[in-house]
Amino acid sequence: MAKRYRRVPELILGFDTETTGLSVSSERAISYGFCAYRFGVPFWSEQFFVVPDRPISSGARRVHGLSIDDLEAKRATERVYSVEGGLLRAIRILRDYHDLGAHVIGSNVVHFDLEMLRRSALSILGTELSDGNFDLSLLRIIDVIDHDLAMEPSRELRPRRGQEFLCRHYGVKQGGHDALSDARAAVEIFLEQVVVNNAGQASLALQTDPEPFLATFGIQVT
Repeated sequence: MAKRYRRVPELILGFDTETTGLSVSSERAISYGFCAYRFGVPFWSEQFFVVPDRPISSGARRVHGLSIDDLEAKRATERVYSVEGGLLRAIRILRDYHDLGAHVIGSNVVHFDLEMLRRSALSILGTELSDGNFDLSLLRIIDVIDHDLAMEPSRELRPRRGQEFLCRHYGVKQGGHDALSDARAAVEIFLEQVVVNNAGQASLALQTDPEPFLATFGIQVT
């Protein structure tokens, strides 16, 4: 049972992916989106793309609008990796922010995004992501869907709790199936959920300079 959060963690990392399909056991991520917030204030983000080693299903393409040709064309303006390179970059970001004490926030992030990452890392990199170098199971995770269930358990009142519904319910701009925008939307949903949990009181939004904080750990804000 997820807990109800009444305070915003100091450091948050929003995370989302777009993929070749819906099967976590056989599909691949084609884009990764990350956004970092400190005291509820965004200060860093990164999105990169991956040319997959398998086709993009027609259903997935209808959702995010990306073909393999589109991904190849992005090389001129965006960061585009191989499957292996994308996995290594995503794992490094998750590991670095975990070491900083961040909470990872997303929608269905455990059962989909992180599970696909885990299975892809096992098949491509030969690592379980469960050792001393990096253990996914140790991540501090807040799933906004599970959090919403903790806030309102009734499935009659809320029969559907996907991110699009939660964006409408909490008045957050939808991401539109773009990995970075969806990661941001998940964080913004959580911030609004905390406000609701505090009976309408504004959540902590202290304006701080994150650069000295991150420089301590060798991370440069870009």
